[in-house]
Amino acid sequence: MPLRTLTRAATLAASLAGLIAAHPALAGKADDTLVYASDSEPENVSPYHNSAREGVILARNCWDTLLYRDPKDGTYKPMLATAWTWADDTTLDLTIREGVVFHNGDPLGPEDVAFTFNYVLTPEARTVTRQNVDWMKSVEVTGPHTVRIHLKAPFPAALEYLAGPTPIFPAAYFKKVGLDGFAKAPVGSGPYRITKVDSGRGVTMERFDKYWAESPLGKPKIGKLQFRVIPDGESRMAELMTGGVDWIWRVPSDQAEQLRAAPNITVLNSETMRVGFLQFDTLGRAKENSPLKDVRVRQAISYAIDRKAMVDNLVRGASRVMNALCFVDQFGCTDQGVMRYPYDPAKAKALLKEAGYEKGFEIDLGAYRERDYAEAVIGYLGAVGIKARLNYLRYAAFRDALRAGKTSIGYQTWGSFSVLDVSAFDGVYFRGGEEDLTKDPQVIADLQEGDGSTDPEKRKAAYAKALQRIAAQAYALPMFSYSTNYAFTSDLTFTAQPDEVPRFYAASWK
Repeated sequence: MPLRTLTRAATLAASLAGLIAAHPALAGKADDTLVYASDSEPENVSPYHNSAREGVILARNCWDTLLYRDPKDGTYKPMLATAWTWADDTTLDLTIREGVVFHNGDPLGPEDVAFTFNYVLTPEARTVTRQNVDWMKSVEVTGPHTVRIHLKAPFPAALEYLAGPTPIFPAAYFKKVGLDGFAKAPVGSGPYRITKVDSGRGVTMERFDKYWAESPLGKPKIGKLQFRVIPDGESRMAELMTGGVDWIWRVPSDQAEQLRAAPNITVLNSETMRVGFLQFDTLGRAKENSPLKDVRVRQAISYAIDRKAMVDNLVRGASRVMNALCFVDQFGCTDQGVMRYPYDPAKAKALLKEAGYEKGFEIDLGAYRERDYAEAVIGYLGAVGIKARLNYLRYAAFRDALRAGKTSIGYQTWGSFSVLDVSAFDGVYFRGGEEDLTKDPQVIADLQEGDGSTDPEKRKAAYAKALQRIAAQAYALPMFSYSTNYAFTSDLTFTAQPDEVPRFYAASWK
């Protein structure tokens, strides 16, 4: 283990010992309030206007979707829609559940479904997560309790999206307050209702007593939730130890080891479907005469990084090295025939020399989380002569800089909005949209074929071609799946899922 890590662990151990002695851990059980903390906040609590994981958590606990995918067996079950039928390959009919009300008391009906999707499809909506809905053409109300979704083209993954990142808004309320008003006082129909949005600090929620009884989510057992934004990792741990918060996650491995020895704290490690990767500005927008326009340079960078060592020494837990740019459980994800990049600094130097960069070059690298992971990458690049400068930003600023062509290498992570389909990963970064830094016509065509084919085997074959070309051209370097450490009060019963969605509505006090 590096000396810096050992020193940090020793310092942390001493700090925790002091905290434990001075402050016995207090749980939120006493006032039935689960306080959870994370390092960042969504730029807007509207589920369609942020792409942060913290926003996904709020959405899954405070809004309902048309369908529900059971995490136990992957089957789709009725939620706000009680039935659905494909009229043809591009027409989906759904029956909307009766008796559901929004948090403000408005009844939920087909008009709300049609309004939500038609609104977020418009340019005026400024939808951040447009990739989750742009397979739709339009939605119409077809009866007192029915809607029809018109697709732009066949899209077999439609049900997966309707069971995940596509919650329903209250039409009348949203029209009245607009996006800005909705961001300040959001209204959903989920198991918890948001009572306060405190920008920069967090969100307060309480159990929705009128939540519909037949929901597959069930009635929440905990009365109140409070999300707190605490950017500093050691501050989050201190709050956990002193009872200020009850649940934290993304705990670095060395800190997790120390917390395991703490009384009244449970530490849980679980692999998630989040994948870390380096994305390269192959178009050279961020740097004049960018070396990244040369495939040999991108391949050299890929050979220069010891991903296995990063998994073993930094990420640890259930993390795995990824060779294909997707998560292994997603439909269409395969690393068969995908070019591998084992750690080989000598080969990296040879490729740089062949490309005319024997003495290396300077480049910028942007990141927004796990600074130590990004710094490790910079260290590996420096060992082969590439001097990378770290630009560490908040997620929204990092994303916008990549989109605007102002970042040469982006240390990305992506959880696919917990959608178990390759379209939710590679479709975001390589299908010609704002996140695509390559715009390769062949990759775009292969992904479009995979997204639109109704034959599962043809879909898999098309995605395999796209994944093989992405790897061969080194448009991006898949790093590893993320293994997340959760730490929480031992008074809490909490189960982690690979889709990286903390289901607080299913948690309970012991």
